[in-house]
Amino acid sequence: MLKAYKYRLYPNSEQKIFFSKTFGCSRLVYNSMLTDRIKHYQETNKSLNNNYVQYKEQYPFLSEVDSLALANTYLNLNVAYSNFFKNQGSLTKKPRLL
Repeated sequence: MLKAYKYRLYPNSEQKIFFSKTFGCSRLVYNSMLTDRIKHYQETNKSLNNNYVQYKEQYPFLSEVDSLALANTYLNLNVAYSNFFKNQGSLTKKPRLL
C-alpha cells in the first residue's frame, strides 16, 4: 500500500527570495548549457559536454544559490538528451529552452 503526504509551505520573505534566486539561476544555467550545446553541434557536428561550473565565472551571482540545485540542472539536461537520442524514432521532443 502506498501512502502520500501533502505539505504546504509558508515561506517568509527571505526564503521566498532564496527560492526565486534558485529557480532563476537554475533556469539560466539550463538555457545557457542548452544554447551552447546547440551552437557547438551546429558549428562542429560534435557533442559538447559542458558543466555548470564554467558559468560561475561569467555569472558571479550563481555562487549565491545552492550548488546542488545547479548540479541537478546539469543532470536534468543530460537526462533530456539521453531520452531524446534513445527514443529518437518516437514522438519524444528534443530538449528546449525553459
